[in-house]
Amino acid sequence: MAFGDLLEQVGSTGRFQILHVTLLCMPVLLMASHNLLQNFVAAVPPHYCNAHTNLSQSQLSPEETLLITVPQDQKGKPQKCQRYVTPQWHLLTKNGSDGSGEDGDTKEGLDVDLQGCRDGWTYNMTDMSSTIISDWHLVCDLRSLKQMGQTVYMGGVLVGAVVFGGLSDRYGRRILLLISNLLMAVSGTCAAFSNSFTLYCVFRFGCGMALSGLGLNTFSLIVEWIPTRVRTVVGTITGYSYTVGQLILAVIAYFIRDWRWLTLAVSLPFYVFFLISWWFHESSRWLVMSNKPEQAIKNLKRVANFNGRREEGEKIDIKMLRESMTKEMSCSQGSYSVLDLFRTPTMRTITVCLSAVWFSTSFAYYGLAMDLQKFGVDIYLIQVIFGAVDIPAKVVITVSMSFIGRRPSQCGALILAGVTILINLLVPYDKTTTRTCLAVLGKGCLAASFSCCYLYSGELYPTIVRQNGMGWVSMMARVGAMVAPMVLLTGEYIPWLPGLIYGGAPILSGVAAIFLPETLGSPLPDTIEDRERERERERERERENEKQIYPYLHFLL
Repeated sequence: MAFGDLLEQVGSTGRFQILHVTLLCMPVLLMASHNLLQNFVAAVPPHYCNAHTNLSQSQLSPEETLLITVPQDQKGKPQKCQRYVTPQWHLLTKNGSDGSGEDGDTKEGLDVDLQGCRDGWTYNMTDMSSTIISDWHLVCDLRSLKQMGQTVYMGGVLVGAVVFGGLSDRYGRRILLLISNLLMAVSGTCAAFSNSFTLYCVFRFGCGMALSGLGLNTFSLIVEWIPTRVRTVVGTITGYSYTVGQLILAVIAYFIRDWRWLTLAVSLPFYVFFLISWWFHESSRWLVMSNKPEQAIKNLKRVANFNGRREEGEKIDIKMLRESMTKEMSCSQGSYSVLDLFRTPTMRTITVCLSAVWFSTSFAYYGLAMDLQKFGVDIYLIQVIFGAVDIPAKVVITVSMSFIGRRPSQCGALILAGVTILINLLVPYDKTTTRTCLAVLGKGCLAASFSCCYLYSGELYPTIVRQNGMGWVSMMARVGAMVAPMVLLTGEYIPWLPGLIYGGAPILSGVAAIFLPETLGSPLPDTIEDRERERERERERERENEKQIYPYLHFLL
């Protein structure tokens, strides 16, 4: 008897599993909100320098004050970070009132001294009532702090993956899920009431840690309480919960235009999720592996009662439980570490190539998804479009993986994503519709790549090092997400450079993925030796195919 048989005995897809998965998926809806919250709370409003203090009591209209205070850029709009050293009264005269005559150009562009915004900025808050940019003046010389805020958050996600992953294996999934929900609620609330950018970053770091804890332990609790035959379906449902969460964020942000209230709105529900989490049952698989069989039996019996199978649940005892976990316990014997991912040639190839795939997918994904303002389209609309494109993208990649194979699907998704991003560099900035369509296609390809690499990585790594392998590639994805916001800063000096980097990375990793073994229809390897033998068999098949094809090629040549 295997542990899956025990799950069947207590009702593998009964009322408990349905309610269990539903409640666990609810926080996933708002995980996307925290990941992409920066698009709205850190939106940069149109701004220009405040007028000189000696003009505050003048009888000039706001338009006239702006005209004599702030020079215009090449597009005829007020410059964001400079003003005249002294008011240019001559621009109020008839000949220079529009500031666009030849004399005006000469005076503004060549003869007039300019200075920074010494008296602060004026913000056009038509679309939003406040953002962290307008509250803490993160513009001009401080504009890089906007990207720094998202990098700090992603740093929290990386640290959380390391911390909560280890603690989960030691202390259990349920208690870490409780802590993660509470940490998200408290950190999000404190971030909403932060009175400085530094404090805001500290609490957003806490939100990032909590997000990792939620993701890791939610996935573990879902997988370890359902049978193998429905894991694909349930995994798809969980993935679509995140997709729907992107749409929910756009709706919430549309109606809540103040960044503090918006942050609070996506954080307060986690207090409710914290209370709900007390109902969850600890994984019986983990309890047995942690030498707590009595508690594991209690949980299995509770599940049986909930599913209306009390009599079957009463038959479970310690002997039956240990027999069902013999295979799992034998696989867990021995000590394995991240170093085992690099010990053999095949494992080295897999780990290096998957590291490139995960890094570039996350890197380009957040590079596109975290700078919606650059497309010149309403950010609420494009957030909806960016979220909705994940739905068909995941369907297409699932069909492709099932019929074409994992390797070509992974390569194709990455290369196509990179190509669309690079093509966008050639599209004029004023062609907003074309630029947006290409960006949406690229983002859809990257979402498809994410779906593929989760399944593909799990199939490539042997059972004994699968957790270490998934932890490693997940860490590489976090590093990619951390680096992505900082690359945007290079656009201040070379406008096309971020797009080149975001487009080049997926193409290079798509080429690297060619060297990965194909896993479609192959059994999951349990040991590193199994993976090495499977790779040798695949190479032999490739050589046989080459021998069969060679005579035809020779004949044609």
